[in-house]
Amino acid sequence: MTSAGNRPVVLLDTGPLVAALSRNDQAHAWAKSQFAALPAPFLTCEAVISEACFLLRKFSGGASSVLALLESGAVQIGLNLADEAAAVRKLLDRYDHVPGALADVCLVRMAELYERCLVLSLDSDFHIYRRHGRKTIPLSRPELP
Repeated sequence: MTSAGNRPVVLLDTGPLVAALSRNDQAHAWAKSQFAALPAPFLTCEAVISEACFLLRKFSGGASSVLALLESGAVQIGLNLADEAAAVRKLLDRYDHVPGALADVCLVRMAELYERCLVLSLDSDFHIYRRHGRKTIPLSRPELP
């Protein structure tokens, strides 16, 4: 799978999604600027959607706003976990020493599927993760205190 034209496919992790929707998040301004500057749609996985809904559950309309982004097409699901279960399981096994989650390894798998990509994340573990065994994953993350 490749991106359209020369633009990278933007892969969206939970942190920036939550930050963009929560004005109280310390990365809110950064996340909003990324959403404004980078080409939509952003691709993600259902594990990220689930995590974001869980984290925003205490805010009125928080989980609903995550699903509204899906409905609008601004965020799209870019991985069918049933089709990619074997590859995702191998990544889970490879990174069992990293306190990551299913969402992280799904994004690593997506970075393998979408060669020209950029992962938006607040998670420093993406400096550890590798696609295709050795290749770094293009990453955008803010400098947070």
